[in-house]
Amino acid sequence: MRLMLQYLLPHKIISLIARLCANCKIVWVKNYLISDFLTRYNVNMQEAIETNPLAYDCYNSFFTRELKTELRPIDAGSNSVVSPADGLIAQIGSIQQQNIIQAKGHNYSMLDLLGGDTINAANFNNGSFATIYLAPHDYHRVHMPLTGRLTQMQYIPGKLFSVNTHAAENIPNLFARNERVVTIYETSAGKMAVILVGAMIVGSIETVWAGTICPPHFTSINTWQYENNDFQHIEIAKGAEMGRFKLGSTVIVLFEQNSVAWEQTAQINRLVKIGHKIGNFSNGRI
Repeated sequence: MRLMLQYLLPHKIISLIARLCANCKIVWVKNYLISDFLTRYNVNMQEAIETNPLAYDCYNSFFTRELKTELRPIDAGSNSVVSPADGLIAQIGSIQQQNIIQAKGHNYSMLDLLGGDTINAANFNNGSFATIYLAPHDYHRVHMPLTGRLTQMQYIPGKLFSVNTHAAENIPNLFARNERVVTIYETSAGKMAVILVGAMIVGSIETVWAGTICPPHFTSINTWQYENNDFQHIEIAKGAEMGRFKLGSTVIVLFEQNSVAWEQTAQINRLVKIGHKIGNFSNGRI
């Protein structure tokens, strides 16, 4: 029944209502929403710079709260790849031709994930991927797995299905069907993609250089080019914030073939934190 509702519910309308509520600054409304969330989920407010949950001016400010930096140390290894988010490793491994594992028994097309961009898809063919699911109680800012220079960003329209484990196991091509923002970087490991996947009641996806990307929910792919742009040379250090979800979702990271070896400890269903080492890059391209 829950799965059938995923197909029947008006995703965009629900997300609009959620966004209006989450941005509401009426004190009793935002306090109710925050307090209700805290009764449902085990949130460690002692990790936040502002530890009083009711001090935030709206639910979204609370949800995207900034953490004390010393609590997320970034692995200092010169060739390490670190987790871009606090969350659960839903899947991790190699891209077989252009197929990525979504869940046991379910694959999806990398070409579809990248909005049909054959050039980007070719760059990551037979490469490596990691999918990290951010649960509601997690910190919802996304950080860089590796220092990178931004070359391209794409907004790809789509559905807003839930992205939890149940949905991933039962909705075909889930991550290639949902609305998403694809960011491409040049790194010391070659090309890297960090993909922010939208989901049911995700009110907004933002990046640090462009602000809010969605809403609005466009009907066609929008592309921003940063390569060879002297006015927008954007390099972001490993472990630095690159974007955020206002309400939760999933981050997918892609690397080129033979560039990254995942750590043996980076296993499916393992909880990770920003800055934790999950792999090493090997081709040393700068």
